[in-house]
Amino acid sequence: PTNILYATRPFRGVSRHGMFWSPTKAPGVLAPEHGYVLLVLVTTWFVHNGWMASKVMAARKKHNIKYPTLYAVGDSDSDKKFNCVQRGHQNSLEGLPSFLALLLSAARFYPAASAVAGAIYNIGAIRYMNGYSTGDPTKRMRGSIKYIGLLFLLGANVRAAVRLLLDV
Repeated sequence: PTNILYATRPFRGVSRHGMFWSPTKAPGVLAPEHGYVLLVLVTTWFVHNGWMASKVMAARKKHNIKYPTLYAVGDSDSDKKFNCVQRGHQNSLEGLPSFLALLLSAARFYPAASAVAGAIYNIGAIRYMNGYSTGDPTKRMRGSIKYIGLLFLLGANVRAAVRLLLDV
């Protein structure tokens, strides 16, 4: 059996200086489907570091929460609503490293399926933030779909690990 880690075509990507390689010249290392994974990575950055961050900035302005205050300390409706927006963003950022590690490692073996799982995760993250931002924390559950993508990536990594260990 062929080990899934080895390239099927020779690697010819060394630059004229012998130090760097070009993904376009390494057809056996990256499949064209890896382009979808890269698009998911860019989308993930925009969702978490662009769109969600802008929602927090808008909530800061609306609820008059000045930097560097992370959370509002009062019990007013305004404070609670700001804290929901802030917590939605923080919670998404807390889970981001695990998602990215699972996405990138699963994508090495299953690029197209991993890209779909990553897109599902991002859709869930958007729904999560939109729900949490209403000021009602229970509405964050609208984003539970993201766990379908996350669990797929987890399973893909387990499957790849087993295949590597058994050399199948």
